[in-house]
Amino acid sequence: MTTTKEALDKALDGERITDEDALALLRSRDLIAVGRIANELRERRTKPEHITFIVDRNVNYTNVCVTDCDFCAFYRRPGDRNEGYLLPKPVIFKKIEETLAIGGTGVLMQGGHHPDLGIEYYEDLFSSIKARYPIHLHVLSPPEIQHVARRSKLTIAQTLTRLRDSGLDSIPGGGAEILVDRVRDVIAPKKTRTAEWLHVMREAHRLGISTTATMMYGHVEELEDRVEHMRRIRELQDELQGFRAFISWTFQSDGNRLAAKVPKERMPTSFDYLLTQAVSRIYLDNVEHIQSSWVTQGMKVGQVALEFGADDLGSVMIEENVVSAAGTTHRATTDDFVRAIKALGKIPVQRDTLYRDVKVWN
Repeated sequence: MTTTKEALDKALDGERITDEDALALLRSRDLIAVGRIANELRERRTKPEHITFIVDRNVNYTNVCVTDCDFCAFYRRPGDRNEGYLLPKPVIFKKIEETLAIGGTGVLMQGGHHPDLGIEYYEDLFSSIKARYPIHLHVLSPPEIQHVARRSKLTIAQTLTRLRDSGLDSIPGGGAEILVDRVRDVIAPKKTRTAEWLHVMREAHRLGISTTATMMYGHVEELEDRVEHMRRIRELQDELQGFRAFISWTFQSDGNRLAAKVPKERMPTSFDYLLTQAVSRIYLDNVEHIQSSWVTQGMKVGQVALEFGADDLGSVMIEENVVSAAGTTHRATTDDFVRAIKALGKIPVQRDTLYRDVKVWN
C-alpha cells in the first residue's frame, strides 16, 4: 500500500504518480498536505503570481433533449410546448452583443440533444455569428457532436471538420461526467459511452481543435472511478496534447432524479471538492491548467481552491442555466474576481478561451 507521504514525495520529485498513488491520496483525507504539494506543482507549471479568469457567456441555445440524464434538471423532452425552447438567431446575437459590450471574448454554447437539429443548423448558426462578431466560439460538448454526427449520417471527423470550417473554435469538455461505463449506465444510460466521448476528443485533437476536460463526481461513483476517469484523460493527453485545462465539480442535487439514488452521507462536501481538485493537479501532470469551480462551490471555496492546485478561476459567466436549474445559483462580476484574487496576494489576469492574456491588474 502506498502511503500519502510516498505519493507526495514522488510527485514533488517530478515523478509521475500511479493510479494506486492517486487513490491513496484521495483516501488519505490529509487535505493540507495534499493541497500544499498541489500548490507547489501548480506554481512550477504556471506563472506562480498570476491567477487567470475569463469573461464570457454560457448560451444554452436549446433545452430540448432526448437523452434523459438522471442528474440533469435543465432539459425538457421534445414536444414540451410550455418549457422547451430553441433560441432564435436574433436572441443569440443580442446575447453576444451584450457579452462583447462588457469586454467578453467568447461564448460557451451548449444545449440538449435536439432531435430536429442536423449539421446544417449549426453551420448556418456559427457562420452567421462569425460574419457579424469577433468572438471565440467554445461550443458543443462531445455528446452533442456525436448526436449531430448521427443525426446527419456523418463520421465524427467529417462532423468536426464541417463545424470547424463554419466557425467552431474549440470544444468544451462537458458530458464526461465519470468516464466509467458502469457509472454511466446508472446516471446517463442513453448518453455517449466512455470510448465515444474519448473518440470525439481524439478526433478533435487530431484536427487541431483545442478542448477542455471535465469531471462531475460525488454521486454513485467510487474513488477508484474518479482515478480511472483521470487516467483516461491523462492517457489521451499523452497521445495528442489537446486538452488545455481540466475542470472538476461536484454533483448538484436539486430538481433531478439522481439525487434519490445518492445517500446523504455520500454527498460531497467542500473538503471532498478541494481534495479531489488537489489530486487532479498532482495526477494530471500533462494538463497545464486546473480550473476552480466557483459556480458550483461558491466564491469563498472557489477562492480557497486557488491554493489547492488551481491556477484559474474560470468564467465570470454572465449567464448560466444548467447548474442553476439544479439549485445552485452563485453569481459574480469581474470586480468580484479581481478582489478575490488580490486578496490572495496574486495578480488577476483576464484571459481568452485559449489562455492568452487580455488584461492584467498589476
